[in-house]
Amino acid sequence: MPETRISPRPPRRSLMLACALLLTASAAYAAAAPLAYVTSEKAGVGVIDLDQMTLAQTFPVGADGPRGLSLNADGTRLLVANKNTGDLAVIDTATGKVVKRVKIGKNPEFVRVRNGYAYVTYEPGDVSGPPADKPEGKPDSNAGGKSGADDDDANKPPAEIAIIDMKNWQMIHSVTSGHETEGIEFSRDGQMMLVANEGDDTVSIYHARTGAPIRTVKLAPGGRPRGIRLSPDGKHYVVTLESLSKFVVIDAHTFDVLKTVDTKLGPYGVAYGPNGQRLFVAAARDQTVQVFDGHTYEHIADVPVGQRCWHFSFTPDGSKLMVACGRSGAVYVVDAQSYQPVKEIGDLPLAWGIVTFPRSDGSIESN
Repeated sequence: MPETRISPRPPRRSLMLACALLLTASAAYAAAAPLAYVTSEKAGVGVIDLDQMTLAQTFPVGADGPRGLSLNADGTRLLVANKNTGDLAVIDTATGKVVKRVKIGKNPEFVRVRNGYAYVTYEPGDVSGPPADKPEGKPDSNAGGKSGADDDDANKPPAEIAIIDMKNWQMIHSVTSGHETEGIEFSRDGQMMLVANEGDDTVSIYHARTGAPIRTVKLAPGGRPRGIRLSPDGKHYVVTLESLSKFVVIDAHTFDVLKTVDTKLGPYGVAYGPNGQRLFVAAARDQTVQVFDGHTYEHIADVPVGQRCWHFSFTPDGSKLMVACGRSGAVYVVDAQSYQPVKEIGDLPLAWGIVTFPRSDGSIESN
């Protein structure tokens, strides 16, 4: 019988295939590495490696005054609202380069992405200057580019919400809202968009695709509503009232105010924890993130953080809370169960907002 010989090494084609598979696996691993993106009004967009909890790099859009931010579905594009240039920058997250700019208008601020559309608040009538430092414990509306509590809000033109089709990056609608529009939220089915209007103490409700008005909910006078978030079961909206240091719980079907809860000073960002059992509120003027029961809204804990902490996000695994603290120029990292400090990540002057990829719950984004 003829002798069977076995080659001592695999064919070159097999080696090339193995190398290609290895490179593909390495690229997939790199792409899957969890990241946080933090807007810094003076430095650009900081990119935090969540495995190492370090500032890995900064995307250089600092002169633009970046504030609100959001990601597309696959995390390849970061959308950033720029105060100084009045536009929405579309950033390639792989390279950190701006690949598109969409002209919005004066003072663009909050950004949300939903179902292939970007929603950006802006203020055509804004005439305020750059943000001014205020001592802690004083009204801080001006820190976001507003003209502050001395404004005659009713005499200013109302805010607008730009709706941008992310397939061609064209603004398809501009929706007239209330005065000084802040947080944006959506109904559970995505059909309605709700916005908190700081300047006239209302929540406006629109058809999400067309921007057609549905109704307006009047809240307590002088409350200055800022953050808004839908409960995980879709039954309630929570809205923070910055100047009254309270939040209200609103029925998601009747839009009646069901409950009013006291907070520490200056609540803004609000979000439910990943399992919905806890509600977190950033009391910015008291340098605290407060924790409440997600069903009864009873107060549970106070978590010390830095100065002017407006927005926060959980890590994708839900284990940590990351809080962007503007006047401290840092992100404070806290254990999401024990509420003990983990780390402070600096070099982020006037940090404004924070989101992660993979997506996680927070005061800007929600799952």
